[in-house]
This record gives sequence, structure tokens and C-alpha cells, in this order.
Amino acid sequence: MTSAKTDAALMPYDDVLAAFDPALGLEVHVELNTNSKMFCGCPATFGGEPNAGTCPTCLGLPGAMPVVNGKAVESAIRIGLALNCDIAEWCRFARKNYFYPDMPKNFQTSQYDEPIAFDGYMDVDVDGETYRVEIERAHMEEDTGKSLHVGGATGRIHGADHSLVDYNRAGIPLIEIVTRPIMGAGAKAPEVAKAYVTQLRELIVALGVSEARMDQGNLRADVNLSLAPKDSGVLGTRTETKNVNSFRSVERAVRYEMQRHAVILRDGGSILQETRHWHEDTGITTSGREKSDAEDYRYFPEPDLVPVAPSREWVEELRGTLPENPTVRRARLQGEWGFSDLDMRDTIGAGALGLVEETIAAGATPQAARKWWLGELARRSNEDGVDLVDLPITPADVARIQALVDEKTVNDKLARQVIEGVLAGEGTPDEVVASRGLAVVSDDGALGAAVDKAIAENPDVADKIRDGKHAAAGALIGAVMKEMRGQADAARVRELILEKLG
Repeated sequence: MTSAKTDAALMPYDDVLAAFDPALGLEVHVELNTNSKMFCGCPATFGGEPNAGTCPTCLGLPGAMPVVNGKAVESAIRIGLALNCDIAEWCRFARKNYFYPDMPKNFQTSQYDEPIAFDGYMDVDVDGETYRVEIERAHMEEDTGKSLHVGGATGRIHGADHSLVDYNRAGIPLIEIVTRPIMGAGAKAPEVAKAYVTQLRELIVALGVSEARMDQGNLRADVNLSLAPKDSGVLGTRTETKNVNSFRSVERAVRYEMQRHAVILRDGGSILQETRHWHEDTGITTSGREKSDAEDYRYFPEPDLVPVAPSREWVEELRGTLPENPTVRRARLQGEWGFSDLDMRDTIGAGALGLVEETIAAGATPQAARKWWLGELARRSNEDGVDLVDLPITPADVARIQALVDEKTVNDKLARQVIEGVLAGEGTPDEVVASRGLAVVSDDGALGAAVDKAIAENPDVADKIRDGKHAAAGALIGAVMKEMRGQADAARVRELILEKLG
């Protein structure tokens, strides 16, 4: 039985856990934000005219000689230190040989058995429980170019009329961070994978070495998954789901592969060691190619590059530039913000910690920042199937929206319409308020007329208020708000009602 025959069949998740133990492995590629590429002086910028940012070196033309980007080496060391890794005193680049259209040299300059950083770890929190993710290595390499398949319905090569290649990305500095197998997570395996990639991105951003935007490919995750019989203590055959581009999709891909593997194994089949493609729209994986082993790449030391030998003094100097430890930072922020353990757990689980922190820095209170990111914006991210960090709204925008509420320019209901406008690309919060006419009406003339109308249309409610039952004013306030499309100053409306009804 092959995996292709059972792609549509999934075992219920609880049944998977009853019969199998999952093992995870994550390979995260981080594009560095250096000014130039890894081995040449071409600009390392996103986008641009296709093939404009290339030269003989990154195109692999005969006679071109590479030179290592010193800033990229520095960034690699800082990433390794932040992940509690040992830093190599001496390491080399290697040639990883394989043919693919977006590799103009037909080999990738990478590191094989001598990575710049190794033997580290990162602790992640899921629902109040800490899981240690062991880092096997973090090594330097270069990115590939980008293929564009034209004429097909899916954007993939199958069914396309022709393909185009843009080599602007070829040679961009990459750090690949590889975990050891993560075992013992059980039912929480998908959440642990998501939490690790989320926290890793926060760390990369704090280090300032990458934009780490998954929507632009600055940070890409490959998800390795295998199942073994319950309590066997062995590792099963793994599949590698390539280039998963959101935190949400990392979690979904792990869960899907667990359920897909389980059906094959239950029915007596075997898992093919292969790469898989993740489909965001359908939430499934499909077969890519049979996975190569290391010997298939015919690694050998890169003859055109000298070894990298960072001095211990330089490494210790870079250690002093590291941002705050993630665990210490979270404890500090929780204390500063006055969040309960549950508040903090939900904020971290939503991938909103950095967003809340930036929103507070822009002027919002902790509770207000949390309210918007875990409320309205979390709802929108779920509806749109994207991570919070990929929504087209900034922490500064959210802080300004809360400021408009505090200034009584808008109320909470209108603020949701402001968010809607910002997400739709209609401009800044102030521009959305102006263009949509969302400002709260506080003018006594307009409010008084609406109050008089509500009183006239609800005489029984008015009588209750005259009799001292002031709680009944809520019905009239609601009528006025409806009349004024939610733009009335509710507090002033209440005052006017009580004044008019004595």
C-alpha cells in the first residue's frame, strides 16, 4: 500500500494517540537581512525586477569566486548563542550537489558535517507545560532562486505551459535551524510545533537579524513527522512537509500527517520517506519526491572558500549583544502587565505576545492591547486563515484605534469598523474614521432630537423612568443608538434621557 492511495483517509485524532507515539522534527530556514548576498555583493532585497540582482558569482558562471559575507557569519553566531548552542571554533562550507532549475550552479553552498552552531535548545510553553526542543545544529547556506510555473491552475509545475526562473533570491544568506526529534509531546505535538516556530520567530525578530516574515518567505518551516507503535520507544519512517508558511499551518500540517500516517500503518502499509507539499486551501499534504539521503548529495568541502574560525573573544562579545532570554522576558512582561497566568497563556498561544508588547509600547494599556489582538483581530485572522502577524494592521494602528476610543472619537462598536477599514487597505485609523464618517456624535442638538423621538415612540419605558426606574433607560439608549447608526455618545444620551424625564 502506498501513501498516495490513502491521502483522502484520515484516522480520528484520539485513535491516533491511542495507537501511536508521534515524533517531530523541524527545520526552519531564516533569510538574513544583510545588505548583500552570502557570497557576492549583489543586493539581498525582496522583490525587484526579475534577475536584476544577479552577478557572475550568484549565477555560478565560470571563473567567479565567492567571498563569505562577514555580517552573515555574525548573525549566525548570534542566532546560535540565543539558542544556547556551542559555537564552532573552526568550520567549513561544503557543496551540496543536486540539479534543480532554480540552482544555477547545480550545487548549493551550505555546511554539512561542520556547522557554525550545534547542541542547543529552546524551551517552549504550551498550556502551562514546558517542552524542551533540542537544537541539533544551525548552519549557514545560501537560498535558491524562485521558479514561476505559468499556465496551470495550481501554480505548480504539473499542468503548467512553461516555467520562468528568477535568480534574484539565489545566494541570499540563510540560516537553517534543525531540531533533534521531539518525542513525548503526545496529543500536544501539533501545538508544540506551532509554539516552537512562533517563539523562534520572536527570537529572530528580537535579534534583529531577519524580518522573519513568513508571508514573504523570510522564515520557512519544514515539518518532519513520524509515528511509532505506542510505547515502543523507536522512531518510525518520517515524511518532510516542505515550506509551511504560517504558524497555523505548522500545527495543521503536523495533525494532518499524524492522521494520514496512522491510517497507512493501521492497514499494514509502510510510510514512504518523501517530501510532501502542504496545501493551505484544502489543509492536506500531497506527495512531492522521494527523500534523498545525505550521501545522494555527494557533499564535499567547498574548495573556493576558506574555513570560518571565529575567535572566542568575538563570540563572547556577540554574546553580550543578545536580547533577553524568552522565558525571563515572558515572566517580566506578565508582571509588568498584570496578566494572570491564563491571560498570558492565551496571549502566547495566540502568537500575540510580540504584537501586544509593541501595541503597549505605542501607547495602549496592556488590557486594551490584549482585548483587540485576542478579540476582534483574532477573529479576523481565523476567518481569513492567516496568522495574526500577517494581518495588514500594525501595533501602532491598534494603539491609535484604542486612543480614538479613549478620546471618545469612536466607541468600541465603531472601533471594529475602523479595524475593518484598516484591514481593507482604506488607510490609517484616522483616515478610516474620516472617510467612513464614523466619529461619535456628541452634539446635544442632534442627540436631543433622537432622544425626543425615542421617548415619543416608547411611552411605557418613559413612564418607568419617570417613576424612578432608571435601569429602564437602557432601552431608550438602544433606540437612540439604532437611530444614529451606533454613532451616538451613549453616556451623554443617558444624561439627556434622565434630564428630560426628571
